[in-house]
This record gives sequence, structure tokens and C-alpha cells, in this order.
Amino acid sequence: MTDVTLKVEGMSCGHCKAAVEKALKGLPGVASVAVDLAAKEVAVRFDGTETGIEAIKTAIDDAGYDVVS
Repeated sequence: MTDVTLKVEGMSCGHCKAAVEKALKGLPGVASVAVDLAAKEVAVRFDGTETGIEAIKTAIDDAGYDVVS
């Protein structure tokens, strides 16, 4: 399993948190998602043989939020 924490702009409420969690949990191989609204971060644990960082970033972007490099 691989752990990654990404900075995400645009999240400000419970709806934002739920939208990002739903988008990421729908990806194959994602074991857990933890959104920290105060820190504007998303921690994701995933199986790198099933999904990757780019797919995670795309899912966040498609949900309407911006991953900050």
C-alpha cells in the first residue's frame, strides 16, 4: 500500500469533504481517504498496482477541486 497526502484548494465545508471522499473511494485500489478541511489536505492510502497519483489527482479535479503541487 502507498500513502500520499495532497494539498487541495477549494474545500471549505462538509459537502466538499464528502464530494472528495466519494470521488476517491470510487477509484480501484483506494483503501482509505481522510480529508482535513482545516489543513486543506487529503490523505489517501491506495494499492499502486490498481491506481496511481495521476488518477487520484484527476478524480479530485473532476470533483471540482484543485490539487496544489
